[in-house]
Parts: sequence; structure tokens; C-alpha cells
Amino acid sequence: LHLLSRRQRQMCIRDSYIICVVSLMLTMGNSFAKANTTTTETDLLVVGGGASGVSAAVQASRMGIETLIVEESTWLGGMLTAAGVSAIDGNYGLRAGFWGEFLDQLVNHYGSYEALKTGWVSNVQFEPSVGNNIMKAIVAKEKNLSVTYGFYPVAVKQNEDKSWTLTAQNDKNEQLTVHAKFIIDATELGDVAKMAGIKYDVGMEARANTGEEIAPEVSNNIVQDITYVATLKDYGKDMSISKPEGYDPQEYAGCCINPLCINPKEPDRLRTKEDMMTYGALPNNKYMINWPIEGNDFYVNLIDMTRSERIEALKSAKLFTMGFVYFIQHELGYKNLGLADDEYPTADKLPFIPYHRESRRIHGDIRFNYNYVKAPYSQPLPLYRTNIAVGDYPVDHHHTRYNGYEALPRLYFHPIPSFGLPLGTIIPKGYENILVAEKSISVSNIINGTTRLQPVVLQIGTAAGTLAALSLRDNLSTHKVPVRDVQNAILASGGYLQPYLDAEKGTEMFATLQRIGSTGILKGVGRKVDWTNQFWLRADTTLLQSELAGLQEVYPYCQPTMTHPQKAVTVSQALDLVRNIAVHEGIKSKKEATNATNAAWMKLTGHTAKADKEQEITRGQYAYIIDKVLDPFNRKPVDIEGNFIQP
Repeated sequence: LHLLSRRQRQMCIRDSYIICVVSLMLTMGNSFAKANTTTTETDLLVVGGGASGVSAAVQASRMGIETLIVEESTWLGGMLTAAGVSAIDGNYGLRAGFWGEFLDQLVNHYGSYEALKTGWVSNVQFEPSVGNNIMKAIVAKEKNLSVTYGFYPVAVKQNEDKSWTLTAQNDKNEQLTVHAKFIIDATELGDVAKMAGIKYDVGMEARANTGEEIAPEVSNNIVQDITYVATLKDYGKDMSISKPEGYDPQEYAGCCINPLCINPKEPDRLRTKEDMMTYGALPNNKYMINWPIEGNDFYVNLIDMTRSERIEALKSAKLFTMGFVYFIQHELGYKNLGLADDEYPTADKLPFIPYHRESRRIHGDIRFNYNYVKAPYSQPLPLYRTNIAVGDYPVDHHHTRYNGYEALPRLYFHPIPSFGLPLGTIIPKGYENILVAEKSISVSNIINGTTRLQPVVLQIGTAAGTLAALSLRDNLSTHKVPVRDVQNAILASGGYLQPYLDAEKGTEMFATLQRIGSTGILKGVGRKVDWTNQFWLRADTTLLQSELAGLQEVYPYCQPTMTHPQKAVTVSQALDLVRNIAVHEGIKSKKEATNATNAAWMKLTGHTAKADKEQEITRGQYAYIIDKVLDPFNRKPVDIEGNFIQP
């Protein structure tokens, strides 16, 4: 310093002091940050405790995997509970896996299936708080599963060893760091997928891109309306609220037949006010207000907004719902109905989150669309062989709150057959140790109108949990876990692969038909009966010669007799075919094959094959013999596209 001028020395001393202070502040800041940061490790991290998040975590934990759910709210169940959509759409006859388990618990709570039929929109309606309690009770029984509440994701990165590190935060600015070998994005809007760099789409694809006849001519970034549900309760007294800011009764005038309804948007859907209110009637004199006809649907595209932007935008959605509540009270005369005070522990008594009908849609190993639902057996890829979930709800889009909705496809309950969802939709293309669930899977915008429904999303979670567990257990790449291993685990947990109504779940024939249908040896047929979409393997109908062609897809060398396509196949002919294939495949010797087919027939029918040899065989009996003797489901593995893997 003695070589410097006095002024230079003073500046240096001053700057050194500042450096010391800054250094001290940084040290204190780091200590403070460390004191407010929690770090943990787990095998599987599920981000989001919604419908798919809970089912994914429960499935993986039951398969022996240490699992952690990180959920932003204090509830579990997402759209089923925290969003207030406590009326289950679809799959009443397809009670697959965790969906069936949840339904059983609702029945236990309310006493019967009939007790759940309180409104006309669904056969399953319940109080959101009851659904949350059931979800938490199921989770609490799993020794490998834990939940951290109150944290939302802010960053995620993949490490060199392909593991993941999540940074999450809560409203107190406390941080949570989770190191996980595997991660599942079960957030409502696919936020983790975006943070991870996974490509995705938002909005509607053009018809030319997807080949879907009901898609729009030109692509756009329009998403479905969201809904801030209101759960009302009959208090038996005047519960009138003050007029919300900006209230305009004309916004809701077309919701039902009433004196203000002069020019409704959807006159063909108009109902009485009594019909509107009983639509979402819940147990214990409560009402789910999730009314799609000029009710509380609200248009806003939140998907690529920041968290603060979403919070601000949702204020308008909440205000719009409160306007509808005011309309119900003051214009329709239901002043005895007010927001339930025993449902959501929120300051405004509204749900934690809105009902999101649409999300990001990732680029997955497979992109599933309407065509694969409409005609699964005539598409470029045999994706039906890779199914991991089933659905039966029509394609249903909500767009009437969008300014310009008239130009969009009108997809109100567009009919489709029941369908299966392929495994590749949950696997991000080019990524390891990460899966995407909820409504962010790899599907077209059009078909999201049915894959978004609660029972399907619950099954999506189960499939994601299964695939993650097998990948971790067997130390396999996400993309190399055998499809059949995933499907077998789903069947073992009570799930469906094909949406057949032929056999009761849990029976031997149920699993047989699921497996054989997943090979394509026999193919099902879709039907629409009144309001229901159905799919049948037609197990009780006679097997025709023309239907033997499915064998050739699996065993190309097989040349069954098909000279009279509409002629019935006899027991003798069918068993001979199976015996010959067993010998050709090296599964059994000729004698062993004969003994095996005879034994299978005896077990199935109680008769000897010799006594029944000239009888006509049914499709179900044929499936049973093939499954027991040849086991093509397990012996003929398929890839993610459904193609048979050649040895």
C-alpha cells in the first residue's frame, strides 16, 4: 500500500471492507439457505399427489420400491378431490385396479353402490373430503411410501448417472431437494416434463397432421375450458352472498330454462334448473357445481404461464364461479345453498385447484389418437397389443367459454367404442428414468377428450408406477422393460389390458381373455348401447373358420382350414391346431401336446375332448385352450409398437 497514493490507499481499504462485508453476508446467507433447505433421497419420486400420482406411488410401493410423493396442497387425489370433481365419469363396468379399489372404499364409507347414485351425471358421486380421506388412508398403509405436502417443483435436472434432482419450494420460501433414481411427472399441467426439457404440444393439431376426421382443418393453441368447481351445501336458511365484482347475469343466462335465457349458446342442451342442480348432487345435501352449459366453465390457457401468472389468472376463474353461485342464489332462487364449510380447508371455501381438462402433451415413444380408438385393428401399428389401461367415455371437449368457439369442432359426447391405451404414451421419447402421467401423456388433442377422465388417469398412474418399479428392480432402461412384464403386473393388480365386458374381473377366464386379446389371435368388437360404449370379445359365440386367421399373425407358418369362412370350427379341429403349433414351436412333444389340450378341455368343460370332438367350439373356449397350452402372450413378446419381437 505504501506505493499508492493516499486516495488510492483509502479506496483499497474501503473496497476490502466491502468485500469482507459482502463475504460475511454471503456466508450468513448460505447458512440461512442451508437451514431452510431439506435434502432427501428416494428410489422413486412422484411429483404431484393427484389421481395418477397416488395410484403410481401406491403401485410402485406395493412392488417393493421406496417411493416419495411431493404434493403442493395438503390433500391427495387431485381432480377427484382437491379440484372438487367428485363425480366419476366412465368405467363403471370396467373397475380396473386402483380405480376399483377406490370405488370399493367409497361403497364401504357410504354403505352401498346405490348410495353413490345421488346425481344423474354419474353412478359414483361423493364428497371431496371423503375422497381425500380414502386416498390418505390407502397411502398410510404402504410401508414403502411417504408424502411431503406443501411443496411445488421449481427445477429439475438429470444427473450424469441418469438419476434426477428435484428442487421444490413452499409458500414460506423453504426449499426441498430430492435426489431420486427415477421420477414420475404427475403434475396437473406437466410442469416437470417441461423443466426436464421434454418436447410437448399444446392445443389442437390439424387434421392433416393426425388423420383424425374430427380434428380441425388448421392447428391452434386453444385448450379446453377449465372449471373452478364450487361445492354447495343446503344450510336450510338464507346463505346469500354479496354480488361479486363485475357480475353480469347474462354470462350465465343460458345455463338452464329461466326468464333470463333468451339466446342460449346450446339450445339443444337446455334443461330445467332442477335438472341442472341435481346433475352433481352429492351425498349429505351437497351439490357439485361443475356445470358445462354456460355455467362455471372458464377459458384461460395457463399451461405455459409462470406460477405467479397462473395465480393471478385464476383469480378471474374463481370470481367467475362466484358469479355463478350468485346467479344460482339470486336468479334461480336457491338462497339456501352456500359454499360448504366442511369440505376444503381454504380461506374462500373453494377447492385447492381448478379442474384442468387439458395439459401439455409430451412427445412419447407412441402418439395415440382417435383413429386407434375408432378402429384399433386396422391402424399402421398394432398398439392394442401394448395396452395398459382402458376407457369407455365419449370424446368430450369443453370450449364454449372460448371467444370463437363456434369455429371449433363440436365434440360433445362424440361416440367411440371402448378402448385400450398403449404403454408408449407415458414414456418420453429419448429420456431415461422419467415417465409422464396425468393428462400430459402422448396423445392427440382430440383423444385427450376421453383419456383425461378420472378412471383412465388412475390407470395411467398404475402403469407408470409399474414400469418405474420394474425398471428399478431389474436395473433396466425405461425403454427396455418388457411390455409383457408391465402388463402381467397390471393384470396381477386387478387391472385391464382390453376393455372386454365378457368375463368378470378376478376369474380365470377374465385373465385368459385379456391375454389372448392382447395377442390379436382373437379380436373384439365395439358397440354403442344407449349412452354406454362397450367392447366385447364375444367369448360365448361360435368360432368361425374365418376367425382362425388371427393365429397366422402370431404363428405365420400355421395354415388353418378356411375353405368355408362362415362355417363353425369343431372342438376336434381347434384342438388339433393347438397341438400342431405346440409341437412346431418346441413347447411340447406330440404326446405331451395331446395330453395338455385334453386336460385343458376337461378342466374347462368337465367333459373329455373325445366326447365333444364334433361340437362347435366357442371363441372363449378356443382362447382358453390356446392360453393354457401355447401361452402366446408370454412366449411371443412384443415391442413398444406392438410388433412381435423375432427371436
